Amino acid sequence: MAVVIDTLKSDNRPRHPEKAHRPDQPIQRKPDWIRVKAPGSPAWAETNRIVKAEGLVTVCEEAGCPNIGECWEKKHATFMIMGDTCTRACAFCNVKTGMPGALDADEPAKIATAVAKLGLHHVVITSVDRDDLDDGGAEHFAQVIRAIRARSPGTTIEVLTPDFLRKDGALEVVVAARPDVFNHNLETVASKYLKVRPGARYFHSIRLLQRVKELDATIFTKSGIMVGLGEERNEVLQLMDDLRSADVDFLTVGQYLQPTKKHHPVIDFITPDAFKGYETIAYTKGFLLVSATPLTRSSHHAGDDFAKLKAARLGKLGR
Repeated sequence: MAVVIDTLKSDNRPRHPEKAHRPDQPIQRKPDWIRVKAPGSPAWAETNRIVKAEGLVTVCEEAGCPNIGECWEKKHATFMIMGDTCTRACAFCNVKTGMPGALDADEPAKIATAVAKLGLHHVVITSVDRDDLDDGGAEHFAQVIRAIRARSPGTTIEVLTPDFLRKDGALEVVVAARPDVFNHNLETVASKYLKVRPGARYFHSIRLLQRVKELDATIFTKSGIMVGLGEERNEVLQLMDDLRSADVDFLTVGQYLQPTKKHHPVIDFITPDAFKGYETIAYTKGFLLVSATPLTRSSHHAGDDFAKLKAARLGKLGR
């Protein structure tokens, strides 16, 4: 399914102004092994109603996640805090770029209310990059965590954060709020950062994940990448080693899907057998949990995966 670049109704600006004048990149036909459940079931509609009633943003919608039909049918939504506009312009991402507005002081309470209404046992909270804020939004993350804990003390919390580049002390604020899982995605191999993720730094992201474990070894750490961006297999294996050197527990690997003709093209569609090979190798390198399939995304099956993480850690301690 092709996706067109939409515009902001308020002033008709393009969703991705930095990409507007780039040459079009043809969108390849997806192979037979990439098929998703279309949204629209009654349970999906109820999730959509709750999200809209609280005036919340989800990465499921903003990033055009292919699993939204499946996840929302189970009332599993990944909330994106601090607005819908990102200060960075990654070549792969469909989230709107530009200058964000002010933070919503009521957002932590709104998120907590939605979590309670949906009856979530495990929730994933992510955000846009907020390079405009002194702390990159770290305190806002902490407030959301505390609000959910107060309203739904039995709910486990996973955060998927920006890299807090050049935001001294920001990471410590998030870790002090004690999320159950701290996720920060590398997105791609080191050689592709300049083109795919120009606002980030590969080894800073590795160090960020390592620092989480230094601050609180009980927090599970997690990172994910996309494949199909032109990376070499040996680069993916090196990335695995780099993550293990930072004691990361959980690795996700999924197929990159091009959102629009202005985004980075898909270079390769990786076969299910190749994904299985990545999973096998990652387990031999010591990850507690690995999810590697074409449709794997960071928060897909996050609740089930958290239970598997706990069991894997207990099994390792038992050995």
